[in-house]
Amino acid sequence: MDARPKTIYLPDTMVNWPWPRTINPHYEDVKAEVDASFRDFKALGPKSQEAFDKCDFARLTALAYPNIPREHLRSGCDLMNLSFIVEEYTDMENEIVTKERAGILLDALHNPHKIRPEGECIIGEIARQSWARAIQFASLPSQRHFLETFDEYINSVVVEARDREQGRRRSLDDYLKLRRKTIGVKPCFPILEAGIDLPDEVFYHPVIMDLAECITDLVLIDNDMISYNKEQAIGHEGHNIISIIMFDLGLDVSGAMAWAAHYHTEVQKRFIDGLAKVPSWGPSVDVLVKEYLDGTARFVRGNHSWSYQTRRYLATMGPEIQKTRLVPLLPRPDHKVM
Repeated sequence: MDARPKTIYLPDTMVNWPWPRTINPHYEDVKAEVDASFRDFKALGPKSQEAFDKCDFARLTALAYPNIPREHLRSGCDLMNLSFIVEEYTDMENEIVTKERAGILLDALHNPHKIRPEGECIIGEIARQSWARAIQFASLPSQRHFLETFDEYINSVVVEARDREQGRRRSLDDYLKLRRKTIGVKPCFPILEAGIDLPDEVFYHPVIMDLAECITDLVLIDNDMISYNKEQAIGHEGHNIISIIMFDLGLDVSGAMAWAAHYHTEVQKRFIDGLAKVPSWGPSVDVLVKEYLDGTARFVRGNHSWSYQTRRYLATMGPEIQKTRLVPLLPRPDHKVM
């Protein structure tokens, strides 16, 4: 008999976040276009396509980037779809297969005008077309920053596959170091700078880098808290901060949720305090820096809002759970109700 609690209390981590929910006005138009384009790849079987449709990644993109122009929103949608494909094509694979597919992706992104080999995994052509479209509008610094951060992201997915294959359970600190990469947030930041020339001295400044890490942590905590129930039910909770906290700190699921929410609050404060430490690079650059950092803060709100609207994590119960904060705990594969 499963002696675990029947419900999980899901703390509201974003109740005091100063940036409100807004959505890009181009959402519906771009969604229709990008969803049709994605289906043309025929990259998913019927079951996976149904799962993809339930996610509504175009809504995520429109909530995460409410102020960017239409062409950049389309690029953002392509990026979100590519992230889904990466997950779909690597989540159940071993290190060797994952590394091979990572190599295909990176080659396609670094050579967007090269015809992909016949018979190659479709992820190569999806990445190639997406990036070839994006670079028509993206500033050169944003292109460089995207390739750097995506390289880091996809290589971390290979490490995650190795961990999964070896049954490795990381400590909380080690988990956060890897999760900050596998969450795939940093490759999303260049979308915010696609229309501006953000100098490298700004992008790589220690204060800006720390603020980016704060945003990454906020997103990964929210993602792992909200997705925990689904992931534990299918036996995929090994790469989730809640299960890591439970194991590393000896807490039950309620205690782990509370710990994660408290850490989330601490990171929020670190981000807001960090904004006051941003140096000046002169009026013309400072306005770009403010636009960029404001965009990263809106990204957190957008991701959180989408998590309760999508059917990816909470099925059709998202709006109700957002009100009650109570998540009915799903049975695990190794726990059969008597």
